[in-house]
Amino acid sequence: MKQATRFTWGFRLALLATALASVVVVLGAFTRLVDAGLGCPDWPGCYGHLTWPTTDEHVAAAEALFPETPVEHDKTWPEMVHRHFAGTLGLLILGMTIVTWRRAAKTAEVLPKWHTLGLLILVIIQAAFGMWTVTLKLWPQIVTAHLLGGFATLSLLWLLAQRLGPWRWRVADVVRLHALKPLVLLALILVILQIALGGWTSSNYAALACTDFPTCHGEWWPDMDVARGFNLAQTIGPNYLGGLLEGDARTAIHMAHRLGALVVIFTLLLLLRRLFTIAAARTMATTIAGVLALQVTLGVTNVLAHLPLAVAVAHNAVGALLLLTLVTLTHRVYTAQSSSPEPTDSNHNG
Repeated sequence: MKQATRFTWGFRLALLATALASVVVVLGAFTRLVDAGLGCPDWPGCYGHLTWPTTDEHVAAAEALFPETPVEHDKTWPEMVHRHFAGTLGLLILGMTIVTWRRAAKTAEVLPKWHTLGLLILVIIQAAFGMWTVTLKLWPQIVTAHLLGGFATLSLLWLLAQRLGPWRWRVADVVRLHALKPLVLLALILVILQIALGGWTSSNYAALACTDFPTCHGEWWPDMDVARGFNLAQTIGPNYLGGLLEGDARTAIHMAHRLGALVVIFTLLLLLRRLFTIAAARTMATTIAGVLALQVTLGVTNVLAHLPLAVAVAHNAVGALLLLTLVTLTHRVYTAQSSSPEPTDSNHNG
């Protein structure tokens, strides 16, 4: 059947692309956290190489070409590995788009042509942000936008898998489930905003602006410079590696991320409380609750343990996982159908 064929090729490609996008997101977090965002001063190569300079001869030539940026092997390889995985993902999405449009032109299947085309456009924009991340020397606005673009790509690929996959909820009380649509959508938006705050925190090196918890600098409401911390019109460079903002501005960013977390936690707990009353949604609610608890634990650990690399990377990865669970929930709620049989007219006389 056409539906089964659609599942076999489109669904599997979407799952493969989602898995690859997950790797790209984690590699991006690792690259950012080891300060390797400027590990290669040029783009798309690295010191003029397709990979990175390794031999003494190549290193000498690279440093002669870029005298202001000596080669640091612990920073070149993370940057280029991330670029190669991202490039592979881009080619896969290009292939998915071409195949989808060609198949849609030849068959009567209803295929997500515009979804794949949107993904392709997004990946092209992401490539531009990747270039600007280097050429604009880690300008926080570009770094944050690049991070959000990566999360958006991952989410849209997973949504594509949801659309092509066989997952649909059939529930007896579909009206009560559909009544949750506004709250589900609100939760999804708040998680996206919290991820944006996390990206702004990371790109401005504000993760350790507060090293105690639940207070900050021993106070519940420390001195903060909100205007500077969230000045999106700050000038470029010359180099943002390590961050340029002063302590009070970074504290404002850090505290905003904490407050955002509280809003997300409250909203999700409210949503989970209602989901647990619907039998079909209990497994999903339990999953979201577990991911949320893990994410909060990782965030607190980052502060108290002074941002250990493994925990910081995991915090980014679980943040992506939390987003995917909300994307899944949103799709399931908006596509849920009633499991009750269609009513029949017993008085019909023929």
